[in-house]
Amino acid sequence: MIRLASLRAADLETMLDILTNDCVKQTYMLPDFPSREDAVPLFQRLVYLSGDSRRFVRGIYADETLVGFLNDVEIENGAIELGYVIHPRFQGNGYATEALGIAIGELFRLGFQAVITGAFRQNAASIRVMEKNGMTRIEKTEPIDYRGKTHICVYYTKVQE
Repeated sequence: MIRLASLRAADLETMLDILTNDCVKQTYMLPDFPSREDAVPLFQRLVYLSGDSRRFVRGIYADETLVGFLNDVEIENGAIELGYVIHPRFQGNGYATEALGIAIGELFRLGFQAVITGAFRQNAASIRVMEKNGMTRIEKTEPIDYRGKTHICVYYTKVQE
């Protein structure tokens, strides 16, 4: 069973594993950190933002184990765009699907009218997560230059009924 909660200082090592993981960096846009220690300020910022009621940054926990996180990318006109990532060690267990579903419900309860997510077109796993949550692909696509390649980002949305 998954739960979403504020990130904790105790999550440092797991978050550094996520933030510096080469597999994660293929689909979740992160800078290249020269060392794990160089990723600590980003972790600290995410912990801070996860405690800010104006932002939506949450750790994804299976029992008490941090397995990933979600974060707001943009908030505008009653809509919120989310990014999400699961540590590769925990992928394939349905955690992203369950976490996104919980997040969508929570965001609608908070008054958002639409939740938007995006993924590189070749990221079939993330697209399945969005579709399993009843999200619909929208016309918007965006070329994003990342790691020496131009990726086409596709977007999905779910609107409050």
